[in-house]
Amino acid sequence: MSHGRILAASQDGAYVIRMEGDVRLTLCTTIDEYMQRMFADPEFASVWVDLCDTEGVDSTTLGLLAKLALEVHDRFGFRPAIYCCSSGIIRLLTSMGFQRLFEIHEEVCGTLAGIDEIPLVEGSEQAVKDKVIEAHRVLMGLSEENQDRFRDLMAVLEHN
Repeated sequence: MSHGRILAASQDGAYVIRMEGDVRLTLCTTIDEYMQRMFADPEFASVWVDLCDTEGVDSTTLGLLAKLALEVHDRFGFRPAIYCCSSGIIRLLTSMGFQRLFEIHEEVCGTLAGIDEIPLVEGSEQAVKDKVIEAHRVLMGLSEENQDRFRDLMAVLEHN
């Protein structure tokens, strides 16, 4: 798998977040800070996530995506879209309950002018741990199945 990276573009309050390669917890601070800047934009109108070039995604990233969808719904009243071309990642999204959070499209969302890589934001070990815990709490809040999946991990994270 190739190294993960996050790209983004926006125009007139419409945002696109593209994840490429193997997207792991090392990018959690980058993703979270970008989402906060996006929500601070007074012109924010929409967001969709492009996973068509994503090879792998970990549970921390999934938790941050769930957080994104929940905040969009709570603050703006709509479900964002996810575009994904991988049947394996679609199965993963569905197993986590993402069909309730996102409009899932099994197709390419098209090419975008002006999409650039978001610079990596290095977080302290504690900041990354806090984001990992927050992301997993969000996932656990989606279903009983997710509570069972992540209970042991959360016990370890919260006691270390």
